Amino acid sequence: MQTEKDEMGVEQIDKLEIKTGKKLYDYQHDAIDRILETLESKDHKVNLLYQLPTGGGKTVIFSEFARHYIKDTGKKVLILTHRIELCGQTSAMLTEFGVNNKIINSKVKELPDQADYDCFVAMVETLNNRLMEEDFKLDNIGLVIIDEAHYNSFRKLFKHFEFAAILGVTATPLSSNVKLPMKDNYDQLIIGESIGSLIDKKFLAKANTTCFDVNLNSLTIGINGDYTVSSSERLYSNFLMQEKLMEAYEEKSKGKKTLIFNSGIRTSEAVYETFTEAGYDIRHLDNKHNEKERREILDWFRNTPDAILTSVGILTTGFDEPSIESIILNRATKSLTLYHQMIGRGSRILGNKTEFTVIDLGNNAARFGMWDSPIDWRDIFKYPNQFLETVPSDDQIQRNFTYKMPDELRQRFKNSDEVTFDIKAEYKVVLSEKLKPRVALDRSIEQHVQMCLDNAEDVFDALELAGLLVGDIESRVRHYSYCINGTQNYTQWLEEDYIRKMKATIREKKPLPV
Repeated sequence: MQTEKDEMGVEQIDKLEIKTGKKLYDYQHDAIDRILETLESKDHKVNLLYQLPTGGGKTVIFSEFARHYIKDTGKKVLILTHRIELCGQTSAMLTEFGVNNKIINSKVKELPDQADYDCFVAMVETLNNRLMEEDFKLDNIGLVIIDEAHYNSFRKLFKHFEFAAILGVTATPLSSNVKLPMKDNYDQLIIGESIGSLIDKKFLAKANTTCFDVNLNSLTIGINGDYTVSSSERLYSNFLMQEKLMEAYEEKSKGKKTLIFNSGIRTSEAVYETFTEAGYDIRHLDNKHNEKERREILDWFRNTPDAILTSVGILTTGFDEPSIESIILNRATKSLTLYHQMIGRGSRILGNKTEFTVIDLGNNAARFGMWDSPIDWRDIFKYPNQFLETVPSDDQIQRNFTYKMPDELRQRFKNSDEVTFDIKAEYKVVLSEKLKPRVALDRSIEQHVQMCLDNAEDVFDALELAGLLVGDIESRVRHYSYCINGTQNYTQWLEEDYIRKMKATIREKKPLPV
């Protein structure tokens, strides 16, 4: 089929886009051309999957493509989403492109006026319920467009549109269910611009990522393949993690408009309380808020320069706020899709904003690589299981943790020339000297004790300093435990024993004043 772009000419296309309020970029025009060419080259029904990073304008592309398709074929288009907010946004975009459309929501029980529309927008569950009714039909649908196609709920509708072409769009062509790979439902993947390319061309902001090592041994994996909310709540709601979050925010994001992602409501509420007590302007948002409350909170977030919004789940898709300057991942995830969706919320360009901050408190970058790192999406699409097998385990990630004493803490030990200690190297030395492995820990304790004594006026100061070394102690003991293949319980006992011995030695060497 000849494209409307060919028929009208570039000049007329530009005029049309100005009229509708949307100006497509070259890479978006190229995406439409590639999709059209692929459909034209097939002499049979085809299911296509188009990949483009979050923030690249997938809705703009498929809305303009729908306009092309309707004009060129005379057939109608159905667009499916998985959330009600996305229905409204998609409908508004289609209207802006001049596509006469109707939303099929829970209030629409029948379609006596369907001849008046060229395009329909629906949530998958709502439409599935309608199509199960004998007297509800959609006529002349030639193309079904699926937004956020990595969700598997859409599969149930495919049987109703056996003769229609399918176009799925997603930022991450990796199924949300490893047992239901996308290659089983889509014949071909078309890859759009990469994150790195969109950053270089000034279409996306660059992410400046800081990772804080977090011990995730207490987390458990649920049946969906991701960490359970309950185990995440226990870890991220505790005082130490709340303190780590606050320190990370004040070090990297203070004064920036910040969006915090959490795994559970209890954690997000704890974050709200922690930041409120510290005097920061913060709001909490979860799926229990009604539409009016949500709108008020998001309006406040949009209009407050240094606002902090702590949230659970609902802002990972369909939420665009270009003024965001900082994203905090206050959670861990096994989902590559969710990882990209969360960081993508901060990637929109606005005015002079060309960069944004990312704080990772879930070892996510160590698991999946940096957000803008090159990814072979075609390989992931074809061989999803092999890709998932290459994702490092939490234990592998934690074995590579290297503790770095914070600058503020280093000042408390300014009289010590050296504060680092390579426990793995010392372990090898001890074995070469034919000594018991535990001697490596004893030598580590000696160094920590000396650091405390050199920087304290009395035993009370020394014991206070010892209490500040918990992070360093945990790191050293964990790496020692890796050397001897110790269990998690044994590692915990070693930490407790380490601290007891260190404090006892401090009291022995610096007794109470007479």
